[in-house]
Amino acid sequence: MHITMVKKRLADGSECRKCQDATTALQSRGLWSRIDEIVWANEGDPNSLGMQLSAHFRVDQAPFFIVRDGTREDVYVSVLQLARERFAEKVSAQQQAAAIDVDDIGV
Repeated sequence: MHITMVKKRLADGSECRKCQDATTALQSRGLWSRIDEIVWANEGDPNSLGMQLSAHFRVDQAPFFIVRDGTREDVYVSVLQLARERFAEKVSAQQQAAAIDVDDIGV
């Protein structure tokens, strides 16, 4: 299994807040070492590898994870979903609720 994390780099060169939060969540769960590769989606650069992967997989948010297992590729947009489905981590309802970002809720 090979896991690629696609992170967004803002125009000012900083890492997006959600990407920072995802990294912290992976580290706190002891899963950071399971990420094999980090690819950057550079804001304003559609030719950056991360932007190309975003377009290819039709994912419009960062971070996201591409899990390659043999010939199969799965995409995850949530650290908790990745932890639960690929690492058999227990995720409580409280953790799921806390992971909801108000910026992702449509009105």
